[in-house]
Amino acid sequence: MSSLPSDPAPYFRLHVFSCTNQRPPGAPKPSCGHQGAETLRNYLKQKAKERGLADIRVNAAGCLDRCELGPCMVIYPEGVWYAYKTQSDIDEILDTHLAKGGRVARLLLQPDQKPPAKATAAAGKA
Repeated sequence: MSSLPSDPAPYFRLHVFSCTNQRPPGAPKPSCGHQGAETLRNYLKQKAKERGLADIRVNAAGCLDRCELGPCMVIYPEGVWYAYKTQSDIDEILDTHLAKGGRVARLLLQPDQKPPAKATAAAGKA
């Protein structure tokens, strides 16, 4: 997506959407909300505030349709996706991407990335 010269300046430098969706028990797909996503999103939001990153917005999002890889987030305007599991992962995303503009290669999700076969099979049994 390209911008036009007449577009206003962005309100936030970066906008983080963190999936916190929770499916009902027995759903055929997992959900980020049942994998600690809300707690981790709250942690990210607090840490960004503590660091004074006022030009970044951290929001909860509904399903981002990458449930088997979650919890996951997408950061705009770049459209960069991450899967994360721990506060240490969040700290690394915060420091490397949000504060310094880099990428955390080990946590990046690729557009065509699929979960390992074992994870897909286990999700179908839940």
